[in-house]
Amino acid sequence: MFKRVEASGKSTEDAINAAVRRLGVSRDRVTVEELVKPRSGFFGIGSVEARVAVTYTLTPAESAKEFLEGLLERMGLEALVDSEMTDDGVSMNVRGEDMGVVIGRRGDTLDALQYITSIVVNRDQDEHVKVTLDTENYRAKREESLVNLAGKVAARVLKYKKNVTLEPMSAYERRVIHSAIQDIKGVTTFSTGTEPNRRVVIALAGGSRPERRPRYPRRGGNGSAKAENAAESVE
Repeated sequence: MFKRVEASGKSTEDAINAAVRRLGVSRDRVTVEELVKPRSGFFGIGSVEARVAVTYTLTPAESAKEFLEGLLERMGLEALVDSEMTDDGVSMNVRGEDMGVVIGRRGDTLDALQYITSIVVNRDQDEHVKVTLDTENYRAKREESLVNLAGKVAARVLKYKKNVTLEPMSAYERRVIHSAIQDIKGVTTFSTGTEPNRRVVIALAGGSRPERRPRYPRRGGNGSAKAENAAESVE
């Protein structure tokens, strides 16, 4: 993503400085295109000011911030967006009065905003940049809640010797459950169903998983039958 500003001045240098001030960036971070060369004219008659186009390429963090701020504004939300580059990619945090709207049900809206922002940021990138969006420390709180849930359900599975299927979760939340269960002896996990209703099943270790029956085309149908996978792999 980039910004382009045109500006005029008595000299090319004046025009460049004016454009840079409007962009609010340093001179060494812009590309300059000279549109009109200045002419002094005869005693000032017929003089022409210099005109330049200055282009500034935003960093991934800047692109994410600018896009998300505009999107939140269109949603009618007053919020501040902090965005920075880390070793893991772009880390963003939204601050404001009514962040429950940004989070949504079980973080659905937060995940959607993160996904859309990631698409925009990576549109012009040669290598994928990971974008993480959070507000009011929701991610950490949700992760802690999921770890506690995993422990309670695992205890129930061990006590009653019955598998328990959890509510539908995002891929990230399912990974948290899978990771938490790895530290508990006697139980294991696998996923079942399709998005957006994919769920984690907490089961007794060594127990059998339910197999999917292969589906075949009706008699007289075209094409060959393809058997589905017998079991889902853990994300």
